[in-house]
Amino acid sequence: MKYFLKAVFLFSLAVGLCTAQSSDGSSKGEVRTSLDLRNAVPQGQATADVLPLTLLDAIERALKYNLAIVSSDLDIRQTRAQRLQTLADLLPTLNIRPSVTEQQTSLAAFGFSSFPGVPPILGPFTVFDARAALSAPLLDIKNWRKYKAGAEDAKAAQFNLQDARSDVVLVSTGLYLQALAGASRIDSARAQEAVSETLYRQAADRRAAGTVPAIDVIRAEVEWKRQQQHLISSEGDFEKQKLNLARAIGLPPGQAFRLADKMPDDPLPGGVTVESVLERALAQRPDYLSKQAEVRAAELRKQSAAAGRLPTISLDANYGVLGPRVDEVHGTFGVAGTVNIPVYQGGRVQADVADADADLDHRKSELAALRARIDADVRSALIDAQTAARLVEVARGNAELARKQLEQSRDRFSSGVTNNLEVVEAQQAVAAAEEAYIASLYSFNTAKSMVARARGDAGQTIIEYLKGKR
Repeated sequence: MKYFLKAVFLFSLAVGLCTAQSSDGSSKGEVRTSLDLRNAVPQGQATADVLPLTLLDAIERALKYNLAIVSSDLDIRQTRAQRLQTLADLLPTLNIRPSVTEQQTSLAAFGFSSFPGVPPILGPFTVFDARAALSAPLLDIKNWRKYKAGAEDAKAAQFNLQDARSDVVLVSTGLYLQALAGASRIDSARAQEAVSETLYRQAADRRAAGTVPAIDVIRAEVEWKRQQQHLISSEGDFEKQKLNLARAIGLPPGQAFRLADKMPDDPLPGGVTVESVLERALAQRPDYLSKQAEVRAAELRKQSAAAGRLPTISLDANYGVLGPRVDEVHGTFGVAGTVNIPVYQGGRVQADVADADADLDHRKSELAALRARIDADVRSALIDAQTAARLVEVARGNAELARKQLEQSRDRFSSGVTNNLEVVEAQQAVAAAEEAYIASLYSFNTAKSMVARARGDAGQTIIEYLKGKR
């Protein structure tokens, strides 16, 4: 039982790590949740065929249809849109404004009523004006640095998508391994149920022959019923595990499928050490690269805030035709170059700089904390993998010994040396040993998956770690 609890703990840790990974940019606080990772957008219609599903198939489907991937892709599109909005502040704008004005003006209202020959009322008269107006920022360091910060935000969002892909690979692998463990438990339960039935039949026959007491028959039947209950429970758990897997990889609702792979038992490839994995992790983990991009973006936003003290230069120009009628117009134009020199802004720049500086320190602290967490992730994953590998060997040997013990107990019972209490206890020992082996093997494969996730390239290495190079 403790091996099973350890397996559940490792898988919960995997999902917990996925949930903790943040995909926030500088302007978002989106966090991928286990709900996103365990759900996908269903694709296609269910068919009557039983679909063979390999681990690689499950991973590929999850990377296409999992909700976390869809959400991260939408985050990238929003970040790019925000960057384009910032770019718009640096690009010229051109507008065409045709207009027709009909107006009447009172000169008396402006003090011209006492001039001889000047009527107090002018008009009504018509003015036709068709004009193109150009406005262009020639020098705007503040917005330029803000645009560069947006470029780093876009990089961070792209890294977040890669990080989401690693999370999806990890969770889909974990769900597939869970289902494989469930299938192994069914096989074990069926074998134990068959053995229990055989022992019951044997005890009943010997009771009919008068060589064993009735208690042996009752004891054997109780054990047989217990194994039947265990088989029924295992079958129900397996169907729910398959349902969870189907939801996470986007299979159509109701689609029947079978697991085409067996539980892997390959060791970790050679050369997997703390130093090598940690070096790769710091060079390629998407969450770490994303945080580095966020730090660069925060530095540029601080520089942008400080540039609020610098002058800006802009150009405004217009050209058009103006006249009282369409056939009596004349070309007119205007050009103005403007230098805006900030002198006093009420402390706005100082406030913006202080805010950006606090955000920069926050991002740097997050980066330092993430680096420490990566180190812990790598060491913890390798410790779990090494421990689980040793537990697999012990559990495999224990299962073999338990089966030999059962065989000898059955021989002793058949020979009349002992009653079937010893056989029932040996059978229960076999069931416990096989459960421990299944749980330890699941724990080992989950730990190998965690090593791949800690290294930062789960999509490329999980299959290699679990099943050898393809």
